[in-house]
Amino acid sequence: MGRLSMNTLLMAACRRLKLSGHQRGLGTMLVAFSMVLLTACQPNGIDSASEVPTREITDVTGFKMAVPEYPERVVTLSELDLDAALALGITPVGSTSGRGQKGVPRYLDDQGDNIELVGPLGRPNLDRLIALSPDLIMIGAVTDPMLLEQLRKVAPTVVTYQSGDSWKEAFKTVAEVLGKENQAEHFMNRYQQRVIDVKSHLGEQRDSEVSVVRWIPQGPGYMLSQSFSSLVLKDLELERPKIQHQDGIGHSHSLSLEALNQIDGDWLFIGTLNPAGDAVDAFETAKTTPVFRQLNAVKHNRMIAVDGSLWTSLGGPQAAMAVLDDIESAMANKDSKADS
Repeated sequence: MGRLSMNTLLMAACRRLKLSGHQRGLGTMLVAFSMVLLTACQPNGIDSASEVPTREITDVTGFKMAVPEYPERVVTLSELDLDAALALGITPVGSTSGRGQKGVPRYLDDQGDNIELVGPLGRPNLDRLIALSPDLIMIGAVTDPMLLEQLRKVAPTVVTYQSGDSWKEAFKTVAEVLGKENQAEHFMNRYQQRVIDVKSHLGEQRDSEVSVVRWIPQGPGYMLSQSFSSLVLKDLELERPKIQHQDGIGHSHSLSLEALNQIDGDWLFIGTLNPAGDAVDAFETAKTTPVFRQLNAVKHNRMIAVDGSLWTSLGGPQAAMAVLDDIESAMANKDSKADS
């Protein structure tokens, strides 16, 4: 992705100023372009071109900017931002696709009908994004400073979390940006109550070791101790196998079938990012092998296939609730002796 062209910048400027077609003459465009340059050059990032009520915020990078008091055209550029916005009652006009997927994360499919995709995660198509005339962009864990610089020329762009921040911290930031702090507090109260309820239903399984695995074409990798689903398990005070206590927010390197014991546990939750394809084929093949059938969780019918786009990506508040549902459905009221 190259730098924004002058034409692209002019289009963005005209849309931000809501100019009609006949007003987009050369003279007006030059004025608009000048305003974009002035905005980009402001040291504190405050956008003086906006006529709508705004308030000043500071994002997680320390960048100060004015955001609309009531944003109407939000674009989210990460799964977590999308999940959080929807949980707060805001349907973005655009979003990037889920990790390794063609659409929004599968667990958000029923909420994605009116959301236009602007490209894959980490590589938004700026022309598509500008065509949506966003008045607010939210993006987490930006690794490309040039991308961030370009986005901030299109609309106020808030970095909502840094790599390694928990979904709870990011959700709080998104709520502050959208002015939905009360709704976020209400959601988190429901989440905490749901954690209490699920724990109370686990019975003897509260002492189980729970393994979480993403299967890719090269083999399985267990989720590391600061990954999204690992944090939900931590809220439930469920133990992970010792080898999976490894620090990190992603998953381990791919394991060979000879090292398959590293994914074992009392319970084994395995997901693939997509419901079909090479990863699913590799998983199905592995399931036929003697070494897989000898896993403790498999022998006791405690291997659960889950949605990898939910369990093994960077999910938000709705994903956390859905993981609790999956755990309760699989593990609640399962007497260990009866299942042995």
